Amino acid sequence: MITFQGLGSGLQVGEIVEAIVGAEKVPYESRMNQQQAIISADISAVGALKSALEKVQESIANLADVDKYQQRTTAGDDDFISLSSSKEASVGSYSVKVDALASSHKLLSTGIDSEEAIGEGTLTFNSGTNSFDVTVSDTATLSEIRDSINDNEDNDSVIATIITDDNGQHLVLTSKDTGVANTITVTANDVGDGDHTDNIGLSRLASNNLTEVDVAADAQITIDGTLVVTSSTNEFSNVIDGIDITAKKAQDVDDDLSQVKISEDNSNIKETLDEFVKAYNELVDLSSNLGKVGDGNSGILSGDSLLRGVMSKIRNEISSSFDFGNNGESSLTQLGIETDKYGKLSIDDSKLNDAIKENVDNVQSFFIGTDAKPGLAGTINEMLNFYTESDGLIQGRIDSKEKQLSGIDVDRANFSRKMDSLEARLSAQYNSMDLLVASLNSTSSYLMQQLDNMPGVVRKS
Repeated sequence: MITFQGLGSGLQVGEIVEAIVGAEKVPYESRMNQQQAIISADISAVGALKSALEKVQESIANLADVDKYQQRTTAGDDDFISLSSSKEASVGSYSVKVDALASSHKLLSTGIDSEEAIGEGTLTFNSGTNSFDVTVSDTATLSEIRDSINDNEDNDSVIATIITDDNGQHLVLTSKDTGVANTITVTANDVGDGDHTDNIGLSRLASNNLTEVDVAADAQITIDGTLVVTSSTNEFSNVIDGIDITAKKAQDVDDDLSQVKISEDNSNIKETLDEFVKAYNELVDLSSNLGKVGDGNSGILSGDSLLRGVMSKIRNEISSSFDFGNNGESSLTQLGIETDKYGKLSIDDSKLNDAIKENVDNVQSFFIGTDAKPGLAGTINEMLNFYTESDGLIQGRIDSKEKQLSGIDVDRANFSRKMDSLEARLSAQYNSMDLLVASLNSTSSYLMQQLDNMPGVVRKS
């Protein structure tokens, strides 16, 4: 549409229309921007609150982990042994001597020409609990027998290789597992000559005709100079309660004995509590900022029931005592964890160490609980789940606020179309008026000209 702004009336039609439309837009945009800012700030604030609560839950989860309590420190790794322990390990000291390492069994055949057919029949292999048969054709060479051994689906225990020297090819059989129990035996069913043990034909590969290169041997250690323990591997599992020993090297007569020392280690309790106190204090700081009250300086969640509710509940939990029957009653205060006037926690290391030393079981029960009653960690975690889970109270609020933001976007789009329509209508109306005024002005000028030309009309000089 072509508009002729002010042609007949002299009015600035475009500026008038813009001013009228602007008078509608400005207060609306201001109101929408304000609503959007408030909603976005609320989403950001409760999102930060949720993150802080989840951080508290993570630290609480460590306090609820039974493996974090009454751990053991094991010392004694050296060139001869390595150690690992569990919390079941008994506190004490032990000497360990590695008498022998476990070894695999290795057998070697006599030299045989690489092109020679060994002989027809069946070879039966036994090692440990594994047994399998290899069928040998009357044309099979030593390398073909090697491949048949290694490719046998039932073979879980023997590795076959060939070594070639000046005397020909030698079949080498090695047990996959160490220890006496995994000694290799080979039995031949020699179809060629019917003699299964002679040094002719297939029976050349029977055990009685093979040379023992390495003897199958168990590992052996001696504990405290008197207790002898053997193992088919170099690992001795739980030979001392809660202690696994791996033998790495046999000790000679002149070598010092390995010394194993197991001591109780509860330092991780303090470390875990430090994590909880830090996370909780960060939550308190955030809560203070979000909920502060002041003239022109109030927090985003000032007076908000969500913030007040969750902080009230968590404060109640950490100030509560837990009665575990025969284990007595415990509280954070008794463990040396105090609350200052700002609601933040601090740890009295000396008091905490005394509580752990006096009754570590009681400390563990306080945080973990018993079969009949959850401890502090479980209680707080369950309470916070109401707020932090994916379908929890905070996420529900965030979803609701985001839905409101989406609604504002829809309202903006509808309002924009409304303003476009208003602008078009006003422009059409003002341009029509301008054309009408132009037409009236033209008619007026014509009539004045006609009147001026009529007889008897006196002109003013």
